Amino acid sequence: MSIATGAKRFAVIGHPVSHSLSPRIHAAFGRQSGIALDYRAIDATPDEFDVALATFAAEGGVGANVTLPHKTHAVALCGNLSERARRAGAVNTLIRTATGWDGDNTDGVGLVRDLTGRHALDLRSRRVLLLGAGGAARGVAPALLDAGIADLFIVNRTPERADALADALAEPSRVHARYFDDLKAIGAFDLIINATSAARGVAGLPLPGSLIAPRGDAVDLSYGEVAIAFLAWARASGAQRTIDGLGMLVEQAAESFARWHHVRPDTDPVYALLREREAGLVTAD
Repeated sequence: MSIATGAKRFAVIGHPVSHSLSPRIHAAFGRQSGIALDYRAIDATPDEFDVALATFAAEGGVGANVTLPHKTHAVALCGNLSERARRAGAVNTLIRTATGWDGDNTDGVGLVRDLTGRHALDLRSRRVLLLGAGGAARGVAPALLDAGIADLFIVNRTPERADALADALAEPSRVHARYFDDLKAIGAFDLIINATSAARGVAGLPLPGSLIAPRGDAVDLSYGEVAIAFLAWARASGAQRTIDGLGMLVEQAAESFARWHHVRPDTDPVYALLREREAGLVTAD
């Protein structure tokens, strides 16, 4: 890939990260906006993340996206956090300043824009089940509450993490932590969101079909092959609409792009292009 001389440096940092569509998305946004940029994927394990980010900054990096499994750890490396990053307790967007890194989280706004704009979902007054309590779940939970959902039930393999996320959201009248053993008696939901990062889909997840209410919808924050099992379960269980995370990925990327370049790209043509070329071998950023 040829990069214009003087192009600013950006990256997505995760592990694994070779699958990421973020470099392709930001390259498309740059072409659309007439902005020269160098956006790379950097693979770093949890033990390598701090050094990888410091090296990237020393080499002129001015902005980065953070993906699995680093979103919660990145919080500690930021001198300043946006309100949405603070509420989430997770960072997916880093902005280089004169004093270090500022952290933001664009996952939640990306999800809500995709669901309400592209898919015309009305989130107001919905009873929502969130599967997972890691960085991806933390990123979207505050935005779902702000969008007007009625109740948010959080279920995680490690109950303590579900409890911690529920406590952090500080809305006990609307947010409820539950256990996987509760799923058979928890009732039905208007929207189920799979934000798990391990054993994605229904493999290993005890999900009864009764979880989906009539005309209920299901969303997987992953896209491609790893979203197939969960969305197939949802369709078999009567979901009205099943949505993967590709649109969310594009929308959260557009919000990061706007933070870095002060220009908001048009997401629809980029989403359409990726949907056409989708290889089915990728996971959620």
